[in-house]
Amino acid sequence: MVSLSVIIPVYNEKATIREIIDRVQSTGLVNELIVVDDGSTDGTREILSQIASEKPIKLILQPQNMGKGAAVWTGIQNSSSEYILIQDADLEYDPREYPKLLAPVKDGLSEVVYGSRFLGAARRATLFWNMLANKLLTFTTNILYNNILSDMETGYKLIKRELLKDITIHARGFDLEPELTAKLLKKGIPIYEVPIQFTPRAYSEGKKIKMKDAFIAFWTLLKYRVTD
Repeated sequence: MVSLSVIIPVYNEKATIREIIDRVQSTGLVNELIVVDDGSTDGTREILSQIASEKPIKLILQPQNMGKGAAVWTGIQNSSSEYILIQDADLEYDPREYPKLLAPVKDGLSEVVYGSRFLGAARRATLFWNMLANKLLTFTTNILYNNILSDMETGYKLIKRELLKDITIHARGFDLEPELTAKLLKKGIPIYEVPIQFTPRAYSEGKKIKMKDAFIAFWTLLKYRVTD
């Protein structure tokens, strides 16, 4: 049995936060659920406080909005299970995919598993420019770090907590994904990918990542190729 901590970074997701917590807990696979609210101002904090009084979750309230990377790093530092999984709060990623992510770990194939949106599983049609940016960033990752990933930017990253003890994450925003991947690959830690279903939301539905984040991610990949 794999001991699993799920970290949910949250910022202004009052419409989906209760449902995603229910979905995570309904898997029956999670030993510890850590929800880090990143300074929400839309009522999400109040909902989370109510949920925390009803359900066994570890709720951490950031003093202000500090970014996804900061929220995830706070969650990692407060986790206690053998493995850590990052779960976004917006319903784009479905917790019913957890068995797929855990299978390579249980089979002894890898200690790091990424859920790839581009390996052939069903997905809702996504924004072309977002998809192109994802593919270009993954291509850049493969060139710089000599790998064959298909989806570096995926939100589903399952990592053995022990592997993170010598890694410090400096990212405060969406540059978390390239920084974490770069540092794992530089340490020679292999990443196993499995196909996952994906239901991307539109900007009109609250999607937060912007095209400027792609440029920040590109710079992050270059920076950590030559530095620690």
